[in-house]
Amino acid sequence: MCGIAGCIKFGHAARVEASTLQRMCAAMVHRGPDDEGIIALGNAGLGARRLSIIDVVHGHQPISNEDGTIWVVFNGEIYNHAELRSRLQAVGHLYSTRSDTETIVHAYEEYGRKCVKHLRGMFAFAIWDSRTRQLFMARDRLGIKPLYYRLKTDSLLFGSEIKVILAHPEVTATFNRSMLPEYLAFGYLSGQETFYEGIRKLPPGHTMLIDDAGEPEIDRYWDLEIREVEQAHPETYFVEGYREQLEKAVQSHLMSDVPLGVFLSGGLDSSTIAALATKVRGEPIETFSVGYAEDSFSELPQARTVANHLNSIHHEVVLTEQEFFDALPRLIWQEDEPVSWPSSVALYFVSELASSRVKVVLTGEGSDETLGGYSRYAFTLKNAAADRIYRGLLPRSVRAAVRRGVVQSSLLSASARRKLSHTFLARNGESWQSFYFDNFFSAFGSQHQSELLTQDFLNERRDGYPYSNVLRIWNCAPGNMLQKMLYTDIKTYLVELLMKQDSMSMAASIESRVPFLDHELVEYAITIPAEFQIKRTSGKHILKRAVQDLLPNDIVYRKKLGFPTPWSTWLSGSGFHRVEQILLDARTVERGFFKPEAIAKLLGEHRLRHHDHYDRIWKLLNFEIWYRVCIEGDAVTGGSLARELASRVV
Repeated sequence: MCGIAGCIKFGHAARVEASTLQRMCAAMVHRGPDDEGIIALGNAGLGARRLSIIDVVHGHQPISNEDGTIWVVFNGEIYNHAELRSRLQAVGHLYSTRSDTETIVHAYEEYGRKCVKHLRGMFAFAIWDSRTRQLFMARDRLGIKPLYYRLKTDSLLFGSEIKVILAHPEVTATFNRSMLPEYLAFGYLSGQETFYEGIRKLPPGHTMLIDDAGEPEIDRYWDLEIREVEQAHPETYFVEGYREQLEKAVQSHLMSDVPLGVFLSGGLDSSTIAALATKVRGEPIETFSVGYAEDSFSELPQARTVANHLNSIHHEVVLTEQEFFDALPRLIWQEDEPVSWPSSVALYFVSELASSRVKVVLTGEGSDETLGGYSRYAFTLKNAAADRIYRGLLPRSVRAAVRRGVVQSSLLSASARRKLSHTFLARNGESWQSFYFDNFFSAFGSQHQSELLTQDFLNERRDGYPYSNVLRIWNCAPGNMLQKMLYTDIKTYLVELLMKQDSMSMAASIESRVPFLDHELVEYAITIPAEFQIKRTSGKHILKRAVQDLLPNDIVYRKKLGFPTPWSTWLSGSGFHRVEQILLDARTVERGFFKPEAIAKLLGEHRLRHHDHYDRIWKLLNFEIWYRVCIEGDAVTGGSLARELASRVV
């Protein structure tokens, strides 16, 4: 695991300075505290910070081929590198290290741009080929490892984090205002754009080739193919097939020359990974869990049950409200973007705990998006079936009146209104935007945004439709309704989750791995028929059947909690006042994005419990903190913002 950085200046006469690369690498020391490597090759330069995992002694980066004409910097792990090494050595390639990084160099020599098709793992890398004077960059199929870039007429900059690019002396952090509508809807950006003007993401499953004249070629080398199973198979066929492939994935992800552990929430996904890791290793593993001082939001008891069952060496950390608010500005700086979900904060604290014992952790990320685990999948399938009947019985005008009643009725509690608002009674079944994206993702839908955003901003962003990218993916997604939902989430929502996983673990200088997202396992999972994926109102049925022999039934069939946080509880106490002060502060208002009366109304409705706006308040608070820290340069510790967040704790 590493952080990578680099620059290519277009034109033979241009030169990249080593000091500039050092400055970029210094912005991500947390990603690689063990080592730094920099090489300036005329108009191109590469840099890396290294967290030593494989070939600890000799894996220094950048790494070159035998004659020094090809250089690579690499972030990630190639789990099949030993197999590839044997194949490449057999055709004459000479190795000087045992590292998986060097395998990328020789694979590129042998296969050119198609080398990515031979790699199994998580990766973001950049290769400078001095023979062709081209830079070749690639990102793994599912987006486990991040890769950002800034392309201008005179240069290309890239890095594992946005702050690496911002560290370049010619770059200024400027808010990409066109992205605010999508952020307000989803809490993250689902496409190639970022929150910074001119800085983009290389999409998962894509490569970029650029010469020193500045002409880029971006190509997709992998997509998730949706296909029907050739013949009917019984459920046991998929149970056994998935278990076999998952166990192989876990085994490959245990590759390490340094201590390794597992994040254990006590839920099915992380418990499965911990159980399989224990089985494969044949000895107790180290497990790490995080909980809250508020017992009703803590899954530590369930994690202990699993740890005791597996006889793991178990460690725990309890996160308090004070620690949560103290850390938030720093973690927003760490992500370079607003933190999408409160659970990211807990993820950082358990990463920090683990880093004192191990350098690598396995996690349960990715199971829900590939096996239909979220309740919204099962709910939407049933909701759609009921809506088809409902629309056949009642005319459009009556259905519209019912929708207004659910939203506006003062006879309903905030909780009842929230639950009913997800059903076909409150949703327009003729619009997938309303029925699904507004229903389960959107904090501020299009109508809410028109009420929240100032007229000046709305006039400026007439093209600011928040659903453009996600609807483009949904509309081209193949398969049945469940497969379309999974495909869209894998291409959008999951990529954001993986960025969170990467940012929070690397903030604590620890590598996280996701066996559920082995690409061959994902390709297999997406073919499992919906009737085997979802039973009644819950998903992941195949996984539950596949691991019944490994875990207690009360863990396998426990209701999914989804890493709950006490954010809504804190908003009913001292936390609400400090959030209110920041969101109504003159500095926030003067920026001209939001109508102060709209924010005051939203906060008032939440205070009176007429509406449960905890998700919207989270989005607004994170955006404001991000703007102060990442655009305006406020200190993340010890500054006025940190004092403001801390000063109102009772």
